[in-house]
Amino acid sequence: METNKNEGATTGPKVFLITGASRGFGKLWAEAFLKRGDKVAATARDIKHLDELVARYGDTVLPIKLDVNNRSESFEAVEKVRAAFGRIDVLINNAGYGLFGAIEETTEQEARDQMETNFFGLLWMSQAILPLMREQKSGHIIQVSSMLGLATLPVLGLYNASKFAVEGLSETLATEVAGFGINVTLIEPNGYSTDWSGASAIRTKENEVYAPLRTAFYGSLTPDAWGKPEATTQAILKLVDAPNPPLRLLLGKVAFPLVKQNYEKRFAEFEEWKDVTDAAHG
Repeated sequence: METNKNEGATTGPKVFLITGASRGFGKLWAEAFLKRGDKVAATARDIKHLDELVARYGDTVLPIKLDVNNRSESFEAVEKVRAAFGRIDVLINNAGYGLFGAIEETTEQEARDQMETNFFGLLWMSQAILPLMREQKSGHIIQVSSMLGLATLPVLGLYNASKFAVEGLSETLATEVAGFGINVTLIEPNGYSTDWSGASAIRTKENEVYAPLRTAFYGSLTPDAWGKPEATTQAILKLVDAPNPPLRLLLGKVAFPLVKQNYEKRFAEFEEWKDVTDAAHG
């Protein structure tokens, strides 16, 4: 594999490490990379769920059993990929799930579990990959966030919070590692027809006082609000091949208008209260 001597970046087939690769976006994107000749280290909590990828793509797939909540396992996974493929060009932190329920309904354990996987699991993998990417003087860390890391929706409070945390962490990380030739990108999809809101989701025990809110929210979700997962493939291929990838990439036709409206509302409120803001400086 040839490399760019100035930046350490690869110019041939890439090596990917993808968490949560047994279903949804993770599996879809892994197949897209493998079809074009890249190598993929695919992780899952149950390694049997990766058998289909291995059967189809042979030794270009490295299946790894990984629970991202386990920090030591995250570091071990990186070493396994280094031993097998020699390098890692792109890490895609895709493992995560949705917790549906009003904030008042959410138990302590449900809240901690949501943050443990969506935020801390991503943090551990990001920490684990950095020494290798610094050594390579190149790399691309892709964090699967959500449009709900930029704007919120009701009855998804803890999920929103986990993605807001991912946004803050990753924006900061980008400034810390740019000097090492490492890029960071936040992918921010709107809702897609994966099992994120189905088999992979957790739901709180409902409190009837939130029934009207819940009904209104779910009633507002028209069929065309959900994107087709397959439509993201070309966007991801373009992203991983970009010489100067963006810090943020919205996916889906719902994401842009929702985020734009949210930020316009924020700035309008900032302007309305600007006199109070300035006076508070002293």
